[in-house]
Amino acid sequence: MVRSSRGEVSVGTWRREAGTVVHPSGAFPEVTVEPFAIAAGFHVPPVPTEWAPHSHGLHELVWVRGGTLTSRVEDRVFTVCAGEGLWMPAGVVHGGRATAGSEFHHAFFAPEVTSFAFASGEPTAIAITPLLESLLTHLYRTDLDAAARARAESVVFDVLRPAERQFALNLPGDARIDAIAEALLDDPADGRSLEEWARWLGMSERTVTRAFRTATGLSFAQWRQMLRVHRALVLLSEGFDVMTVSETLGYAQPSSFIVAFRRVMGTTPGAFFGAGDAGPGSVRNPVSPVHNS
Repeated sequence: MVRSSRGEVSVGTWRREAGTVVHPSGAFPEVTVEPFAIAAGFHVPPVPTEWAPHSHGLHELVWVRGGTLTSRVEDRVFTVCAGEGLWMPAGVVHGGRATAGSEFHHAFFAPEVTSFAFASGEPTAIAITPLLESLLTHLYRTDLDAAARARAESVVFDVLRPAERQFALNLPGDARIDAIAEALLDDPADGRSLEEWARWLGMSERTVTRAFRTATGLSFAQWRQMLRVHRALVLLSEGFDVMTVSETLGYAQPSSFIVAFRRVMGTTPGAFFGAGDAGPGSVRNPVSPVHNS
């Protein structure tokens, strides 16, 4: 849970937007796929939508177009943009949030007839290739006969693969420094220095540094940069330009934000979201115009 400065408890990650619809954990009917292996569908939430922590008896694959999906599993935050999906194994408790107007797609897989499994049994980023998306969209149809559906499902199993980049933000989960994480989730632009954070907590800089490194594998500066890039993905997918996003995240200049984004993602915001370099086998789909990058 994250408690915002306004006192709201949010099951997502960032400060909850006004008008967000929250679905409590008891609001999820049990999904069945019998007599098939996969049940797929989609909907478009007209307002920001949040799902309280819950789990399913089936494996779940979710992806979005025209927005982002943020999912939290214990002390990990996953940000899903167009071109990627998130595989959630059966029984894993997770909460989530989708941006308003995004196409929210989902596919449920029956564990007992699913012929593959990711070895870790952990949430996994999935490459939503055009072929995989077309197959799953085909399975939305209710008029497919059993043979046609079985053929399509078998190809889904053949092409479903983990994405090359497994991109997650590890929250500390350490009572000594969790307050820093919560404050930065609430306001990623908070520019307090490590010295100022340590003084705020009544701790030494060395203790804070060691705690972040032990809990997240990153220095405090690296972790804050990672958090800001996760937030940037949400804002950019909603159509905000680079200058606005850089200001929102506390960067003095857009160029500084672009450098930080490239350091984490390996490319600029414009290249990440744009279609200009997309080839026939690309999994990146354009979700919004990104300017000044």
